[in-house]
Amino acid sequence: MSGSEDPYALLGVARDASAEEIRRAYRKLARKLHPDLNPGDRQAEERFKQVSAAHDLLSDTEKRARYDRGEIDASGQEKPQPRYWRQHAGGADDRYSSGAGFADMAEEDDILSEILGRRRAGRAGAGIRMKGADLRGRVTLEFLEAVNGDTKRLVLPDGSAVDVKVPPGAEDGQVLRLRGKGQEGWGGAPPGDLLVELVVLPHPLFTRDGHDIRLTLPVSLTEAVLGGKVETPTPTGPVMLAVPPGSNSGTVLRLRGRGVPRPDGSRGDAYAELRVMLPETPDPALQEFLRGWSAGRAHDPRRGMG
Repeated sequence: MSGSEDPYALLGVARDASAEEIRRAYRKLARKLHPDLNPGDRQAEERFKQVSAAHDLLSDTEKRARYDRGEIDASGQEKPQPRYWRQHAGGADDRYSSGAGFADMAEEDDILSEILGRRRAGRAGAGIRMKGADLRGRVTLEFLEAVNGDTKRLVLPDGSAVDVKVPPGAEDGQVLRLRGKGQEGWGGAPPGDLLVELVVLPHPLFTRDGHDIRLTLPVSLTEAVLGGKVETPTPTGPVMLAVPPGSNSGTVLRLRGRGVPRPDGSRGDAYAELRVMLPETPDPALQEFLRGWSAGRAHDPRRGMG
């Protein structure tokens, strides 16, 4: 993002948007523009970098305030602050006028004093010890990478790279702290840390509910009526799920230990909600059977709805 591009406009939010509104706007754009979802699309990749930089700026409370005050530009660079003689004229530290009546002219002694003062300040600061500043970054994960854990490479602003070990069970929005990977400290003080925010992309089949996984499992009419073993996807690979005879759409079956890893090493469960699916092409034999099936005609699934 260049210094002239407005981060608010890039994210499509108002200047008084809340932190949550900014976060939601970024995630919506990230999921649309992420390079993994747009392979070979350089325009989408560049746009993704721009909205990521805009979010970096606006999600940092201090940087956002400084940008709003005009102290830094959209890229986070300092903007030169003009100094006018009127800011000091007539005051006790007015060095823009002399007793000889020449306004806007600094006397030689004043200039010399300022230069020497800067040098003294530099020597005095030589003994300061200060921990290095923290750096912030962001990595995007596929859903299963977050569930099962992975290692992702993050390129830092100075061009260096660091491998980020994502623990199993990582969550969207979680921040990992990599100690000592921030900016160098002053005077022998330790470096800062690297704070890495995780962005988890949605999965076409699974949704997360704490440490549990939920999915919708289509089953045929035969499987629903007669029961049977049905292959079911889980985050750790497919397993065979026993469907009881007479199952309906909406029936939820549990697969123990097939969910998201917990910190203690155990895993949550996976829950499969059955959805009975008829053949896409009408079956004349099935239709003929149902016409003569008296029990089926007598069954009222909407009884009690009023």
